[in-house]
Amino acid sequence: MKKALFAVPLSLALLLAGCGTTTTDTGGGTDTGTGGDPISTGTAAEVVTAANAFLATLSTGQQSSVVLTRTESNSTTWSNLPVGAATRNGLALSSLTETQRAAALAVVKAATGTAANEGYDETTQLLAADDVLAGSQSGYGSGLYYLAFLNTPSTTGQWQLQFGGHHLAYNITYNAGAVTGATPKFTGIEPKCWSVTGSTVNVITSGCPAPGTSGSTTTYAPLYQEQQGMVNMLAGLSSTQLASAKLSQTFSDVLLGPGEDGQFPSTKSGLAVSGLSADQKALVLAAIKPWVQDVDDTTAAALLGIYENELDSTYIAYSGSTGLTSTADYVRIDGPSVWIEFVCQNGIVYRSQIHYHTVWRDHTRDYGASFSF
Repeated sequence: MKKALFAVPLSLALLLAGCGTTTTDTGGGTDTGTGGDPISTGTAAEVVTAANAFLATLSTGQQSSVVLTRTESNSTTWSNLPVGAATRNGLALSSLTETQRAAALAVVKAATGTAANEGYDETTQLLAADDVLAGSQSGYGSGLYYLAFLNTPSTTGQWQLQFGGHHLAYNITYNAGAVTGATPKFTGIEPKCWSVTGSTVNVITSGCPAPGTSGSTTTYAPLYQEQQGMVNMLAGLSSTQLASAKLSQTFSDVLLGPGEDGQFPSTKSGLAVSGLSADQKALVLAAIKPWVQDVDDTTAAALLGIYENELDSTYIAYSGSTGLTSTADYVRIDGPSVWIEFVCQNGIVYRSQIHYHTVWRDHTRDYGASFSF
């Protein structure tokens, strides 16, 4: 396995690379139980069943650590940073027994999508990527992912599922047995792709092939569809359209990461999707799809339908180059509801490579529309 080229302290590496911002408490209000409209019932009942099964494996002390009050402060406590640089709510997978850990991941599986390389499949690969990083530098690993319930899981009240750690943050809100918010959802990845043959891990340093298995070797690229969808969307534009879509700013990270709740730009920038052909609009919708597919399949279909209906009021924009292969290459999709950003950052552990940060938000459904920012 390839080792880090520069052994610098993690905190200094993050500072130099601008890997993200720390979580900021944005308020202390208690959730009143009100919220947005239901998106779908999705797998809400199955998630509650899995959550109760997990809670039954825990001690009383552990239960009090994983079930917290749903305040604005607790709801917005998530980050893309390694856990050593930003705390998370709940219990770490590393603190659980094998039985408890399996029950915890069953909750996540019930709440997430079933498409290949998306949803739960993508989630397990993101944790595996952190184990690859842990082979080169301390402070990473699949044990450093936390599960929390904000309010007691139920099919009658309002509660929020949080699961995340480095490069991953799920915030799914349920109310009265329905999903009312699947966002904010952060995903990132370093290394971008790697292969495993037997017990040998090889970080792929040139390009990033599609995930799959050939012979005894499996290639992992958890955000391959996200990157390809954005590249295909931009490749479908004419030179004139690309000129309209290009932003004058440069971006070292996503705009609406942790601590940036509700900070959507007041004016949409870039190219209006309303002026695109049917084929080009299909590429925009295809670019959105991999993010939406991370939540349970029924909710994903409902949200994708909402975003499709709003395409004519949606804008796409980019900065840097359109291949998404260089530091500061950046793409954004901004609709009445959907907000997706994808940015290429310089490598933190694998300094000769780039790595990806992405965020999926919803203008009106973040945290189930429970809070005003």
